[in-house]
Amino acid sequence: MSFSPDWLALREGADHAARAPAVAAHVFTHFAAHDHMTIVDFGCGTGSNLRAMAEQLPMRQTWRLVDWDENLLVAARTRLIAWADRSEEVQGALMLHKGGRAIRLELCQADLAKNFESVLDGADLLTATAFFDLVSGDWMDALCAALARRRLPLYAILTYDGREDWQPAHAADAAVLAAFHAHQKSDKGFGVAAGPDAAAYLARALAQHGFALTQGDSPWRLSSGDLLSQLAQGAASAVAETGLVSASDVAAWRAARVQATSCNIGHIDLFALPR
Repeated sequence: MSFSPDWLALREGADHAARAPAVAAHVFTHFAAHDHMTIVDFGCGTGSNLRAMAEQLPMRQTWRLVDWDENLLVAARTRLIAWADRSEEVQGALMLHKGGRAIRLELCQADLAKNFESVLDGADLLTATAFFDLVSGDWMDALCAALARRRLPLYAILTYDGREDWQPAHAADAAVLAAFHAHQKSDKGFGVAAGPDAAAYLARALAQHGFALTQGDSPWRLSSGDLLSQLAQGAASAVAETGLVSASDVAAWRAARVQATSCNIGHIDLFALPR
C-alpha cells in the first residue's frame, strides 16, 4: 500500500503537531549522549519523520529511509535536499547539513512484508509513523521478536487507535466509523491489518518481549480546511467500498463532513526500550 506525495505533504504539519511531547522527550533524552546514531524509518514516505526528529538528535546521524514505493523515495530525496541548509555527495552518499548536524541519507526500496530484518542491521533506533495500523498482528509479533533479539528500541508514532470525534455530530457517525474500521482491517499487503486495534496490540506484544514502554496520546486536532475535507472524502470512499452503509447515508455523511467544523482523530505514540 502506498500514499501520494501530495497527501503526505498535506498531513505533515498535523502529524508533527500531534506528536506526544513527553514520549518524544524520552526518545531524545535517551540518545542525547550519543555522538552518532543510525535511525531506520519504516514506511518513510517523503521523509517527514526525519524532518520532525533530526534537529533533536545527535550531531551526526545516519537515516535509512525504507519504503516499497520508489516514487516516494525519489520525492523524499528531493524534499530533504530542499529542507537541508545544504547538501553534498560524499563517497557516493548524500549528506544533508541542518542546524549544525551532519545527516547521512540512505534510501532503501524494500518489501517489508517479506523481509524487514535485512534493513535493521546497524540500527540504534527503529521508527515508523502512521504505519502499524496497516500491518497484521502476526507481522507485529515477528517484528517485536526481531527487535528483542537485537535489543533494538522502537519509536512508533501516530498509530491509529480507533477514536474519532467529528463536529457537529451526524446521525450516520457510528455506522460510518464501524464500516471504516472494517475497511481498515482489510489486507494492505501484510496480512489482515490490525487497524484500530494496532496501538493496543503493538504495546502488548512489546511488553511480552520484555520492553519497557512509554506511551502518550497524539491526536490529530483538525479544524475546517483542506486536510479535514480530504480526510472526509477518503473515509467516505473507504466506507462506500465496504457496502456496510447505504449509498445515500454515505453521500449525506460525506456532504456534512467536508463542511465539518472540527475533527479529532485518536493516535498513540510509543517508545519501547529493551530492559
